[in-house]
Amino acid sequence: MRTRLATTALLLCATFAVAQNTTVTKETVPGITNFSKVETTVACAGATTPAALTEVKKMGYNSVINLRLPSEAGVQLEEEAAAAKAAGITYIHIPFNAQAPDPMVVDTFLKAVTDKANQPAFIHCASANRAAALWMVKRIAVDKWDVARASEEATALGLTSSTLKTFAIEQGQRHQ
Repeated sequence: MRTRLATTALLLCATFAVAQNTTVTKETVPGITNFSKVETTVACAGATTPAALTEVKKMGYNSVINLRLPSEAGVQLEEEAAAAKAAGITYIHIPFNAQAPDPMVVDTFLKAVTDKANQPAFIHCASANRAAALWMVKRIAVDKWDVARASEEATALGLTSSTLKTFAIEQGQRHQ
């Protein structure tokens, strides 16, 4: 009986350890800057051309969450929305200003990214910085990750701004 319990305990610990070690994979995808994915859960990226959304759909993503502001250089909001529709992907636009992060954006993002119909989600901005920051909020608030682990993953996904990192930590803890 003890051996059986010990074996079960070891298996549970091993399963937990595997679950703790998510892998960020970088890939080159035509029309997408800084594409990184976390297993099959989510992908974070930078600037994305409307034409690339066909490939995003082929990769199995059910939604596109675009964090770019309408005023950013190179933004093609209408074209991207049309391309997402043509590819059969849900398109969600949540403008996120990195210079003046708005906590209301977090509420909208968390609702969108945790909706099962939107999973897996392809999240992008211009460089992957904002996408990784909001994913970090989700990891802390929803997945109950500690700050160090969430920060490590967010950095691997493209988080470079110390201001956005602080914002992500504060918002993640506020939403717990």
